[in-house]
Amino acid sequence: MPGRTLRVGMVGYAFMGVAHSQGWRNARSFHNPLIEPELAVVCGRDTAKAAELARRFGWGDVVGDWRELVAREDIDLIDICTPGDTHAEIAIAALEAGKHVLCEKPLANTVAEAEAMAEAAERARRRGVHASVGFTYRRVPAIALAAKWLWEGRVGCVRHVRAQYLQDWLTDANAPLSWRLRKEKAGSGALGDIGAHIIDLVQHLTGESVTGVSALTETFVRQRPLASGNGFGEVTVDDAAVFLGRLSGGALATFEATRFATGRKNAIRLEINGTEGGLAFDFEDMNVLWWHDNTADPAEAGYRRVVVTEPEHPYLAGWWPPGHGLGYEHAFTHQALDLLDAIAQGRQPTPSFTEGLGVQRVLEAVQVSAADESRWTPIPGSRVGAS
Repeated sequence: MPGRTLRVGMVGYAFMGVAHSQGWRNARSFHNPLIEPELAVVCGRDTAKAAELARRFGWGDVVGDWRELVAREDIDLIDICTPGDTHAEIAIAALEAGKHVLCEKPLANTVAEAEAMAEAAERARRRGVHASVGFTYRRVPAIALAAKWLWEGRVGCVRHVRAQYLQDWLTDANAPLSWRLRKEKAGSGALGDIGAHIIDLVQHLTGESVTGVSALTETFVRQRPLASGNGFGEVTVDDAAVFLGRLSGGALATFEATRFATGRKNAIRLEINGTEGGLAFDFEDMNVLWWHDNTADPAEAGYRRVVVTEPEHPYLAGWWPPGHGLGYEHAFTHQALDLLDAIAQGRQPTPSFTEGLGVQRVLEAVQVSAADESRWTPIPGSRVGAS
């Protein structure tokens, strides 16, 4: 790595490409990472659209083939912002070429692909090359604060977890068919796209694994108009998934992921109840964490609203004065900042590909259970009995 600069090559220029671009840019503009990112090259099959993204965010060059990008000697890290069916091939090639990798979630479309990626990441790690998966919501300050308090034991032994990710952008039956609604591209629907986030958050926050599930999935609208306007195409993924789970420490958990929650735009809702207290969070009020101290005087019991904007709170020292809230895009800056510092210090960034594989195993178990009349389905590799 030349000097203290990390030269980033990003594959993809759409929604996630925009989010990652501002993350890399703002990591160096608002914070002081140990390595400064250089927005070196953006890659996309539509080079005109890639060039427009490059102009807007200051990427230095544009290429049309990710293989060309991976082969370039002037690139240190490959940032993968493409549909899930491409993740494994790009990530493994990049790691074998000695490039660090940041890969959007879910890690892959299948457990077999995720296993191959995790194995490639482990081989690369032994050569000082690192990989991370983009479960960005870990970097929301209120969620990071919840993690800190949980790990400090302020909730005590976890008994119950409730996790929801609610959106409504598909409630219109005439919304067009997109790649996110095709199994060969996306792997699954709401389950993988947004359910993966709450699975990761639950396992991350509690430090426990989901050991088994009983699940239901549903596709409410099975045909949608083609984007071309010529006819209809089959929806081959789920619109919604709900499942029960047990954590390795014994807690019971419920999960819900849907794109049909009318009126909910991006509601990630978490509640964790323990012997000593409780935590609650809703992303649609993302600068607030609700905290209950179960050891307090019962006459003053109840949840307390904590506004997470103080400089002492995670990530906030680099931003605005207290009370000036952050938004969705800031978590991508925190993701870039954490990744840059981990690489500079030669340590494994988180979430690792191994953690991404753990989420993929839960996703597969949900699909297996839902296809078999909600049969209880254990998850291979989960740490039964861990605390």
